[in-house]
Amino acid sequence: MTHFASFFENERQPVTAARPASPLLSSALLAALALALAAPAAAAEGPHLPVWRERMQPLIPLGYVARHTSTPLTIDGQLDDPAWAAAPWTADFVDIEGDAKPKPRFRTRAKLLWDDEFLYIAAELAEPHLWGTLTKHDAVIFNDPDFEVFLDPDGDTHAYYEFELNALNTGWDLLLPRPYQDGGKARDDWEIPGLKTAIHLRGTLNNPADTDVGWTLEIAFPWKALAAHARHPGPPAEGEQWRVNFSRVEWSITVRDGRYHKVPRTPENNWVWSPQGVIDMHRPEMWGTVQFTRRPVAEPAELSPLAGKPARDLALDFYYAQLDFCHAHQRWATTLAELNWAAPAGSAAPGFRVTLTGYEFTVPFTDGPRPGTWTTRQDRRLTLE
Repeated sequence: MTHFASFFENERQPVTAARPASPLLSSALLAALALALAAPAAAAEGPHLPVWRERMQPLIPLGYVARHTSTPLTIDGQLDDPAWAAAPWTADFVDIEGDAKPKPRFRTRAKLLWDDEFLYIAAELAEPHLWGTLTKHDAVIFNDPDFEVFLDPDGDTHAYYEFELNALNTGWDLLLPRPYQDGGKARDDWEIPGLKTAIHLRGTLNNPADTDVGWTLEIAFPWKALAAHARHPGPPAEGEQWRVNFSRVEWSITVRDGRYHKVPRTPENNWVWSPQGVIDMHRPEMWGTVQFTRRPVAEPAELSPLAGKPARDLALDFYYAQLDFCHAHQRWATTLAELNWAAPAGSAAPGFRVTLTGYEFTVPFTDGPRPGTWTTRQDRRLTLE
């Protein structure tokens, strides 16, 4: 869940000081630059930097190694294919804010497999009171208890996928060009050709007279449906990593007139695989890492650490500082001094330049198997070069 209300309402030259306007710049170009530096239409309220530093940055996204299966799975929701037995479960889900909130009252966990046609996801949700009401495809599924999948194939925080499923096997698929906080508007018309889903209920639906065990689910995402925003068509390469997260929405309920009802004025619980630190699933930089391998189960496959994480964190620190500046001044800062921001002592010197659309910020790093550079900009797009 945790969607913003707006969805429903609708030449690289680093600089560290202000550059005087060039007399060679046309008035049209200057006007375009001024427009780019103005506050973005969807700038969210601050402050952001303290939240990033205190609640998000300390979190280390979880990881999972997804194994290849040579045998296609039967999607019936029961998780009884032999291949699933060899696939490990994720860690049990926690509150979306992490240790800041109590442990979820019901267990949730997931597992992944893949073959040359599909990405397979299974989940097990303990639930003593199974209920659901929504049967129309692309309804706002999180108004029921649901399970949600978030996929960012190339890991740049842009053009990512969301899919939600309830206990009635009703789905909602969305494509996000960028996060809501950065002015993104979900494409509700996006569909997943060839998608397969199934639910298995371990109890009875919408029957308060008994106590249920829970439900299990299976989802098969065709690679070709995800190819448009992946690094390449087809299944992932050996060792390729995607940014992924899972969420479960759970509502507090009461029984009245023999039916389940949500407890009034009580917010939903958001339980996730890799905690976000804040109540917002649309912070793709905080999602977990899924690494794909064709190695057999008997052969170890180690998860590669995130390359240059300190440099990546520094780029995000700058991004959130700019969000706060923009909230206060309705434009982006044009120098580090104006932003009152400096890289920590001992870190690599970052690069910062103003662009016609906002700004670009780069942080090089040398730790890890190879050197690289993390780059971010005003719309949060985060890339590794």
